[in-house]
Amino acid sequence: MPTNKFVISKPKSSITKLSEQGLKKHDFIDDFKQYYVHLLGRDENCRSPYYAGEALSQTIRDRLMERWKATHQTYKSNDCRRGYYLSMEFLMGRMLSNAMLNLGVTDTVTQAMYDLGIEIEELITSEQDAGLGNGGLGRLAACFIDSCATLQLPVIGYGLRYEYGMFTQTIVNGEQVEKPDHWLRHGNVWEIERLEYSHRIKFGGRSQKQVDANGQQRFSWVDTHDVLAVPFDTPVPGYQNGTVNSLRLWKAVATEEFNLDEFNAGDYAEAVAEKITAENITMVLYPNDANENGKELRLRQQYFLASASLQDVTTHWVGLHGEDFSRFAEKSCFQLNDTHPSIAIAELMRLLIDIHGLTWDKAWAITKTSMAYTNHTLLPEALEKWPVKLMQRLLPRVMEIIFEINAHFMAEVSMHWPADNDRLNRMSIIEEGDEQQVRMAHLAIVGSFSVNGVAQLHSQLLQQGLFRDFYALWPYKFNNKTNGVTPRRWLAACNPELASLITETIGEQWVTDLSQLKKLEPTLARYQAGRETAHDRL
Repeated sequence: MPTNKFVISKPKSSITKLSEQGLKKHDFIDDFKQYYVHLLGRDENCRSPYYAGEALSQTIRDRLMERWKATHQTYKSNDCRRGYYLSMEFLMGRMLSNAMLNLGVTDTVTQAMYDLGIEIEELITSEQDAGLGNGGLGRLAACFIDSCATLQLPVIGYGLRYEYGMFTQTIVNGEQVEKPDHWLRHGNVWEIERLEYSHRIKFGGRSQKQVDANGQQRFSWVDTHDVLAVPFDTPVPGYQNGTVNSLRLWKAVATEEFNLDEFNAGDYAEAVAEKITAENITMVLYPNDANENGKELRLRQQYFLASASLQDVTTHWVGLHGEDFSRFAEKSCFQLNDTHPSIAIAELMRLLIDIHGLTWDKAWAITKTSMAYTNHTLLPEALEKWPVKLMQRLLPRVMEIIFEINAHFMAEVSMHWPADNDRLNRMSIIEEGDEQQVRMAHLAIVGSFSVNGVAQLHSQLLQQGLFRDFYALWPYKFNNKTNGVTPRRWLAACNPELASLITETIGEQWVTDLSQLKKLEPTLARYQAGRETAHDRL
């Protein structure tokens, strides 16, 4: 059975490079002065590199803005298939140097700042590193969306806008001291708040069964405690190709700032309790889940990301196509970066059935052909499980849908392996025991058309070990996608001398096509032979 491969189509008409107007040295100097003096209110007496960095970032962001709007319009007018990359982490790094490189203006801007008596390196290092990840998973997610923009693929990243990152590290008396990483203390010049695209996220309440006018059984999720998801968009520029994709990060906000009656009665803490509870969802990257409150907050974060992102996509779809979802899977692909966002499978079913009125069979056909799952770990203990009781209390309607998905799945397994109870127990989305648990990795596999590891050996071990039962049932779902990092940031930007040497030797195509580095082999061979000859002479 063929798999619906994760292939995102380029626009039929490519995004062309825009006018070079505004990319001359004097243009950058003029705009820098405008922002530095009139927006930030600074003058020559201000010695802080922070404000100069802010002014330059505003100047560079202006150049991205026109390309950003043109990219969005091109994707919309071509109605091309789009990819949506859901990840709990995006370790983007500093934006200024990467934006200048991808716009092709690094040398021009460096000279412009030099003429003003400013060292560009000082401005680059003054930028606060975005606290949106803690390591490999987030960095690879950032590299993925960078590469998509460079390849001119219509892919948007979805994540959470954490107020605090992991931590900042200082050394005191020879010992490491960890302090809160409040990376948003001074704001973020690169992001744009998009209040008009906010969505309500449901928690708690109960599921209510109804019969509609056509006699069909429908469910409603009622008496909920809602939280607003407010999006903040960050530009993701491709390498010198005019393309600027988007990273959309969600911030949790209370539906009401505070209870005025309680505030006037003097109960100030209770008056703002709802606001604090809501904002906790996106307050900290990876809260400690060693206790029950921490576990619940992690689950809230994951569902908040999934629901906000899927509502965003389906709302956009309805705006373009109405309530006709017949081509939704053909035009949409969701990549789940590890197990964290796998609850998106049940959430898409909820939206399609409860909100848009599709039947179970039609909704499931769409879901299982539009979701793809990337697994990052072989350790069973690292694959998330959530207590059924917690899910029923926090996400009652979603839990009902997961039970229904599992019932259909268990029937399919029984058809392939009749009376094999051990296999049924191993493969079930619901793990039995003293406390029932939802195996989120199993849900991700059952609801996806593609399951990939992140290295060839890793993918083989998934098939032979951790997910061998699923591989026996659906071998066509499993494939490999080897992880990689972008050569733009990790070579062209961070080591310009080496990058220049490579370009002089083999040309500049390697920046977007690393296979070109094989052309270095003859040069390296000659160099090695020369070294050996010199050694023999000695």
